Amino acid sequence: MRKKVTVVGAGNVGATCVQELARRDYADVVVVDIKEGLPQGKALDINQAAAVLGYEANVTGSNSYEESAGSEVVVITAGLPRQPGMSRDDLVTTNEKIVGSVTQQVMNASPDAIVIVVSNPLDAMCHVAKRVSGWPKERVFGMAGILDTARFSAFIAWETGMSIKDVTAMVLGGHGDQMVPVVSATTVGGIPLRKLASEDAIQAMVARTAKGGGELVNLLGTSAWYAPGAAAAQMVDAIVLDEKRILPCTAYLEGEYGIDGLYMGVPVVLGAKGIERIVELDLDEDEQRALKASADAVRDVVSVLSA
Repeated sequence: MRKKVTVVGAGNVGATCVQELARRDYADVVVVDIKEGLPQGKALDINQAAAVLGYEANVTGSNSYEESAGSEVVVITAGLPRQPGMSRDDLVTTNEKIVGSVTQQVMNASPDAIVIVVSNPLDAMCHVAKRVSGWPKERVFGMAGILDTARFSAFIAWETGMSIKDVTAMVLGGHGDQMVPVVSATTVGGIPLRKLASEDAIQAMVARTAKGGGELVNLLGTSAWYAPGAAAAQMVDAIVLDEKRILPCTAYLEGEYGIDGLYMGVPVVLGAKGIERIVELDLDEDEQRALKASADAVRDVVSVLSA
């Protein structure tokens, strides 16, 4: 019997994640959305693409959680994007209700699942999912660092003129303007980035990475979806296939990096049990200060939550 993965939310990010997972061909996928016809239609379209792309995965669209029962992993992308005139606090309050409700229904249908939160504001929504579920931190975490690192890696490849396959980078911290690209741990083909690019060029790439989501919103008029969907699928790969990948994820810290009681982006070992280990990097003084500032910014957002 094939394993089952559920994606909650059939919007652009959710549908991209579903398509990527179907193409992996190791699990059947359920996509759940409250809008009638939307998940069913996207599922039908992706199932018909199987004849062209050559996968056997079955995709099911549903407006309820019955079809998702027994899922090994659930990816939560549900939530509203920030609208014109909507404050940050409004967005937190609105999506807190949505993510809280989704988490409760996921718990009921798949009590042994691992939950990956993608909904924004990402760091705060991880707190909501953990609080509502009561599940251990190893099974509730968020997707942000992989996406931010992918953006940083793309800029590095363009700046150096070298293959993106050879870029090894890591972005820590909150999923916002104060994220922390770890330049000291960034290499291209094993060569430190600072030997391949000027400090001015590096700082420009760091700044562009931090504002990467905003740049795309300005271009598209909405949030990105291809890279976020692919990033979430990579996390599912690591869990379902027990790959033991070291990936930057939004994890609940209890003293690591000097931060306690907060979800932050850090490198983790991701496998069948979820987060199996948090990896602590040796950061230089500037990076340590930047990570503390990022933690302060995340705490500010989390403070808006109702509990």
